Amino acid sequence: QVQLVESGGGLVQPGGSLRLSCAASGFTFSNYYMRWVRQAPGKGLEWVSDIKSGGSTYYADSVKGRFTISRDNAKNTLYLQMNSLKPEDTALYYCARVDDGMDYWGKGTLVTVSS
Repeated sequence: QVQLVESGGGLVQPGGSLRLSCAASGFTFSNYYMRWVRQAPGKGLEWVSDIKSGGSTYYADSVKGRFTISRDNAKNTLYLQMNSLKPEDTALYYCARVDDGMDYWGKGTLVTVSS
C-alpha cells in the first residue's frame, strides 16, 4: 500500500533552517509528481511546492527563494530544504503524491518557527 512518512520538523528560531524528508513506499516513486503542502494553525491547506518526475520544480510566492524541493528517486525520498524561516512558516507540513490531484498524503511533520 502507498505510504508517505514525513520527518524533520521541529522548533527553530526565525532565520533558521530545517530540512524535511518524506519517505515513500508502495508505489514507483520516480514516476510521480510530488508535492508539499502545509496547514498553519486555524487555517486551510496551503500549497508550498511541487516537483515533477523529471525534476522541474514550482514554488508558492510565499516561499520562493527560501525553500528548495528535491527528490532522490534511488532512495524514494522527497525533501524540502527550508531556509530563512519566518514565524508565518509555522505549520504542519505534508507531502503528497499527485495523480490528477493529491491522492495520498502523510500524517505531516510540525514546523514551529519561534524565538
